[in-house]
Amino acid sequence: MNLKKLILTKNECYTTGRTITPKGIMVHSTGANNANLRRYVNPDDGLLGHNPNNNHWNQARPDNRQVCVHAFIGRLADGSIATYQTLPWNHRGWHSGNGSKGSANDTHISFEICEDSLNDADYLNDVYKEATELCAYLCKEYKLDPMADGIIIGHFEGHKRGIASNHGDPHNWFPRHGKSMDTFRTEVKRLLGSDNSTTSSEPPPHPPSFQPYTVKVKVNALNIRKGAGTNTAVVGIIKDKGVYTIIKESSGTGASKWGRLKSGAGWISLDHVQLL
Repeated sequence: MNLKKLILTKNECYTTGRTITPKGIMVHSTGANNANLRRYVNPDDGLLGHNPNNNHWNQARPDNRQVCVHAFIGRLADGSIATYQTLPWNHRGWHSGNGSKGSANDTHISFEICEDSLNDADYLNDVYKEATELCAYLCKEYKLDPMADGIIIGHFEGHKRGIASNHGDPHNWFPRHGKSMDTFRTEVKRLLGSDNSTTSSEPPPHPPSFQPYTVKVKVNALNIRKGAGTNTAVVGIIKDKGVYTIIKESSGTGASKWGRLKSGAGWISLDHVQLL
């Protein structure tokens, strides 16, 4: 898995700031003949390439729609395949729409696979592999059983369950190349090593190495804690609404996520900062 991180901080979905407890993963495909990640992910980080049409999703309402997913899978500028995380995994995305029984936005992590013309079997195999590895990573992270009912579903399956709008993805694509959501779930299970009847020399995917990033404090006074949690001592206070570098993340009491400051001063709640 070639996982990178570029949060779409200008999208209204991100700035709304709602969170979820992930209970599943919904698989989408874009429905457009454009396999390039730069069509959706911005700004160019030197790997994506320039989007001359400025129709990416790092803006308030892309194409005047309230849409945002947790990740995209597609091609980099050099033609290689990558996954870009575009929302925090526990952020409430805008991806499924509503069904008769609710919305997968409230329960499921989401990602889009960038479609091409749908006729290139090699490309489909590459992004399918990347997608199953991403799901294996997320299942491991959130202790999800890929074979349990409703855990990993396509958008079209979400519609049948009454938790998504009437879309056909990725069923419009996978069967053309002998694949389905059933084969997808089985492959995720294999990657997790839970299918003892299937042997493989390929190990389960490893989490990507952490990449430091910068944040801007949004509140007038933000406590710096000795550890990742409000149950640890306050060792300082940030009062300048400045920009700081985060070198490590951790879960802990009192916040959805904690970040360790590069300065070594301690930990801050990431609920009160804006990613840059």
